[in-house]
Amino acid sequence: MDALLGPAGPWFREGALVSSVSLSTIRKQFGTTAVVHNVSLEVADGEVVALLGPSGSGKTTLLRLIAGFETADAGAIAIGGQDVTRRSALERRCGMVFQHYALFPHLTVGENVAYGLAHERLAAKSAAARVAEVLRLVDLAGYEARAVTALSGGQQQRVALARAIAPRPKVLLLDEPLSNLDPSLRERTRRELRDLVDAIGITTVLVTHEQEEAFDFADRIAVLHRGNLEQVGTPEVLYASPATPFVAGFVGRTSRLPAQAITPYSEGVIVRAAEIDWHATGDASLVGDCQLLLRPEGVRFAAVGSTGKVVRRRFAGAMAYFAVALPDGGEIEVAAVPDAAQVGETVHLEPTGIGAHAFAVDR
Repeated sequence: MDALLGPAGPWFREGALVSSVSLSTIRKQFGTTAVVHNVSLEVADGEVVALLGPSGSGKTTLLRLIAGFETADAGAIAIGGQDVTRRSALERRCGMVFQHYALFPHLTVGENVAYGLAHERLAAKSAAARVAEVLRLVDLAGYEARAVTALSGGQQQRVALARAIAPRPKVLLLDEPLSNLDPSLRERTRRELRDLVDAIGITTVLVTHEQEEAFDFADRIAVLHRGNLEQVGTPEVLYASPATPFVAGFVGRTSRLPAQAITPYSEGVIVRAAEIDWHATGDASLVGDCQLLLRPEGVRFAAVGSTGKVVRRRFAGAMAYFAVALPDGGEIEVAAVPDAAQVGETVHLEPTGIGAHAFAVDR
């Protein structure tokens, strides 16, 4: 598959109204179930933000609230500085790509794309030119007469994208658009999609439950959990400085250990866990019982130190992940070269000085 083409033609640059998105204390409830709790989020003009979280975290509901497919119970939504909280989906001018594409099987590729222009009231010639241009952008030039049912999954995804951007939306909303693609196609298509977003410069909000997809695609990531916005930041910030235990555990790999806060230091707090003192980021005022969330690169094998036994090994190319069982029943995951240890081997552990995060005990 060839790369998506760009940059966007004059039809987009001259007609698009790329806009910011602002959510202020948004709440949404279905029946007795609250699915979004007081979420506030700012997306700048032309920025790409991913809503990341597990199933049931409220990310798709939040996307549908932005689009106008759902109405917030409380709070305000602004697009381009204009309050759209009570405006219809059509008035908001958001382009949406659904998880299952929502293409019309009885229509051709060109007819599917033109469907997004139904409210533009373009002359037939102008509409045909717009359809041809967006199909060129998504590397489907000349596909107007093809049946969508004859296309591959990746091609159908691009038809859905072409339909979404044809009306020159203010904001592009993507609801897990790559989840139906084979793994071999997903990464390449993701990069092509980001290239297209950059080419047309459109503000974009992506919903995904896959950390790798969020890290690769977005400028910033909003991590959601049970309807709450846990943290917003770049991939680097979320990984190195998680604000909550959930973020630390969901973004990247971590081992969770019971710990005791010993003393504050310049960057956080020193805690004791697994008979080791760890220099951890966190609240310097922590006292007594706490929890340590430890990245695999935060610990290494050593000649002396805390003792454990390797119980599992997962090969990952140049690196392997070793699960080390501790005498107290806990377990630490260690990142090391593949031949660093063998399953069943007794090993010693020491901190590397990075990747340790301390939090109060979950209540």
